[in-house]
Amino acid sequence: MLAGVRAAQRGLLRGVSSLRLLPQVRCEGSTAETRPTVRPVDTVVNNQLSAFGEYVAEILPKYVQQVQVTCYGELEIMIHPDGVIPVLTFLRDHTNAQFKSLADLTAVDIPTRQNRFEIVYNLLSLQYNTRIRVKTYADELTPIESIVSVHKGANWYEREVWDMYGVFFANHPDLRRILTDYGFEGHPFRKDFPLSGYVEVRYDDEVKRVVAEPVQLSQEFRKFDLSSPWEAFPAHREAPESPKLEAGETKETK
Repeated sequence: MLAGVRAAQRGLLRGVSSLRLLPQVRCEGSTAETRPTVRPVDTVVNNQLSAFGEYVAEILPKYVQQVQVTCYGELEIMIHPDGVIPVLTFLRDHTNAQFKSLADLTAVDIPTRQNRFEIVYNLLSLQYNTRIRVKTYADELTPIESIVSVHKGANWYEREVWDMYGVFFANHPDLRRILTDYGFEGHPFRKDFPLSGYVEVRYDDEVKRVVAEPVQLSQEFRKFDLSSPWEAFPAHREAPESPKLEAGETKETK
């Protein structure tokens, strides 16, 4: 038994000595690389995405309005608002698609458009390891059909879009605010919503609860009409000029 213990000790010592003899490689990052990281263009993948987009447009011509492949190699399908349920159901159940995972659902506010809100659905196909982006549009009053019946994970996403942007989703099982208070007025992610908000909350010691009051600013926002706000302070921007002596004058000495 003692011999076995000594043999084990010799093996450990050999392992330690072999570790000491390993060459130490020092890895240093290259700071000379200044080019931006850009995904290389894959012509084969882009052609496949374009072909699949045309395939979807041929099958659902009633709803698909435009198909494009972005500069980053991502397929986008623009559809009519009435085609949200049919298109997403087709992309989920079709054998050549199988986009069964809803990665994200969000919105974009563009006030200059007639339909100012752009609803974006990001889908993932685990079967083919492919992503697709479906876009539709809405305004302040027109509702969008909820896709909770197609993707259960859209429940909280649609509540967030309703809370932040004010896009109403019809037939949603529980469309309530999810980030702001239930009595909150307005939608913070709209481009016309003020940065300071409309109301502010504070704890009132008299009533012993949190109260909401209209926002009151101690001073108005400063509006600079100059090219730079520092133009109003020339003394701190330019050094004062020293007095110049003309010909025939001498500097007085004390």
